[in-house]
Amino acid sequence: MLKALIVNLARWFALAGGCVLMLLVAMTIVSIIGRSLSHYGLAPVVGDFELVEQGMAIVIFWSLPWCQVQYGHVAVDIVARYFPPWLDRALAILTQCIIVLIALLIAWQSVNGLLDKYNWHETSIILGLPIWWSYGLAVIGAWLWVLAACSTLAEVIFRPVIANNSPDNFGEMM
Repeated sequence: MLKALIVNLARWFALAGGCVLMLLVAMTIVSIIGRSLSHYGLAPVVGDFELVEQGMAIVIFWSLPWCQVQYGHVAVDIVARYFPPWLDRALAILTQCIIVLIALLIAWQSVNGLLDKYNWHETSIILGLPIWWSYGLAVIGAWLWVLAACSTLAEVIFRPVIANNSPDNFGEMM
């Protein structure tokens, strides 16, 4: 039940992040068209790079949990598919532990960054948007990534060992 909740949250966050990405792409296209047609009285979107900068933080952090629950991180299986099951399992557990630690470190430091931006009232240069807003939204995704990483670690630890533990069979075991 908890795993299903984490997967559903990760899915919805990834979809929302995708919507933010589509809005950023549309805004960038409008800005480029405005910039290229400036001699006709059009203009680029004011502060477009600031919006892209802050929006991409949200897109990335809201997509990480979905990537995690889908085991979408980099995997080198050219050699690993020939490992014995015990070694493959040990490496899978080790790599998932490393991902949990990295996710925790990034989430923790993101909270520190959020508090720093909030306490110093830092704003973007052109639009004057508070920087902590995007940090706050990104932090939510970062901590969901931590939950997703813990969930996938537990899944790897408790999954049954099979003879051919290649990535092709990994999805069937979930």
